[in-house]
Amino acid sequence: MVSKTKHPKGKRNNKLELHDRNPHRARYNFALLADSCPELSDYIELNKYGNESVDFSNPDAVKVLNRALLNHFYGVSFWDIPAGYLCPPIPGRADYIHYLADLLAASNQGVIPRGKGVRVLDVGVGANCVYPIIGHQEYGWQFVGADINPIAIATSEAIIKSNSCLKGNVNVRLQVEQNQVFKGVWQDSERFDLTLCNPPFHTSEAVMKGENQRKWRGLKDKPNASANKLNFGGTQSELWCEGGEAGFIGRMVKESVAFGERCFWFTSLVARQENLELIYKQLSAVGAKQVRTIEMAQGHKVSRFVAWSFLAPDQVDYWQDTYWSN
Repeated sequence: MVSKTKHPKGKRNNKLELHDRNPHRARYNFALLADSCPELSDYIELNKYGNESVDFSNPDAVKVLNRALLNHFYGVSFWDIPAGYLCPPIPGRADYIHYLADLLAASNQGVIPRGKGVRVLDVGVGANCVYPIIGHQEYGWQFVGADINPIAIATSEAIIKSNSCLKGNVNVRLQVEQNQVFKGVWQDSERFDLTLCNPPFHTSEAVMKGENQRKWRGLKDKPNASANKLNFGGTQSELWCEGGEAGFIGRMVKESVAFGERCFWFTSLVARQENLELIYKQLSAVGAKQVRTIEMAQGHKVSRFVAWSFLAPDQVDYWQDTYWSN
């Protein structure tokens, strides 16, 4: 059974379309952010509308803005990533977390399960560790982050060790089998309430560069911007893989069967709406008992994630009573 939950309708022209609990709905208060992260002051400038902003085509400015946001809103005193690694936009990442909380609440009489009893697996945690930071700081959830890149794992470990709020609450694991998703990082008898994933989007580096060039050609107010520069960065494993998004999610769906009784909801972002039909067919083929598509509005675009579960009604009741009763 496939169900779709759409974001409430309205003008899709500003951040007010973000989730109601998302603290990034309002325009950035750069004075407050600069208090949390003084180095941000060096990047604040007036945009063409006369408002304070930063140059979002500048990867250094984007990284420092993220550092300020994570400090001000989530209490993270240290955050840094190596040059060239994915520096994700914080508001959209927060939206995924808040809609995941709603997904759990819908299976728990409308109450969001909070605290250490809720365990989440982040597939492709990257060097930024952003989903675990937001998820733990907002809801107290415990996180395991997995990634195939040793540098990403080492960087996330440094972020965790440098922030007392994350120690003992977030752990990361290296996935040594690059063609596997869950196997090798999901330990025996381990259960997760959620898995989340922002899968590689492109099928190859050439395709990714072509789309990036088209994006820069559309930035008419940045005539000197380089078409080869990614303002949010990203390494090969973060941006492209064999089969692109559809291929990665397809592999995830197949692997999820073996872990079906040890996870309440498997989820993944789906950037390309045209991939949904294939994903639904794959989920039907493996016997998923529940499938939901949750739409989200992020800035000027609409995004979505697909969630699926293999739990029967009696297993759902047991899960609620055992893990979410408190």
